[in-house]
Amino acid sequence: MTKLVKLGLASIITAGSLFGATYNVDPSHTNVGFKVKHLMISYVRGNFEKFDGSFEYDEKTGTIKSVQGTVESNSINTDNKKRDKHLKSADFFDVKKYPKLTFKAEKIENNKAYGKLTIKGVTKDVVFDIEKTGEILDPWGNQRIALEIEGKINRTDYGLNWNKTLEAGGIMVGEEVKIDIVIEGVLAK
Repeated sequence: MTKLVKLGLASIITAGSLFGATYNVDPSHTNVGFKVKHLMISYVRGNFEKFDGSFEYDEKTGTIKSVQGTVESNSINTDNKKRDKHLKSADFFDVKKYPKLTFKAEKIENNKAYGKLTIKGVTKDVVFDIEKTGEILDPWGNQRIALEIEGKINRTDYGLNWNKTLEAGGIMVGEEVKIDIVIEGVLAK
């Protein structure tokens, strides 16, 4: 019976190492950022200040195996209180009805994360570029890995439709949103 128990434990440990180690997002060293065209000539940049997430890293193959995260829509910040209030309204994120945005990668291959992004209750398939930018043992003995995730989405695909036509031609807010997420993850203990 002891051989069977030992074999079972060895199988569990081996299976766990096949999937890699889990890293939790360190919010104080992570930025969930975006930019969108304004008046068709420049960009408004912003970020979300409250989020959590994790990813799995396979040390043997040196690859990211999974990525997932949740963002609180009410934490949007563009350094303009009036604009942020408008972005939180039903014209855009409708934060009272849709308090969370989520992403879950279903497959990571060739530095691309293929997954599902949900905004305002709408889920779409997306592809983001993903890059491991560094790895270190910090001064406190924590293993850390940094990632950068970039991509773009069309905001109207998610029901973020508000806009104004400009007298000179064009629109006030671009439809394409460029996403730039810089993550520092800490090995879960």
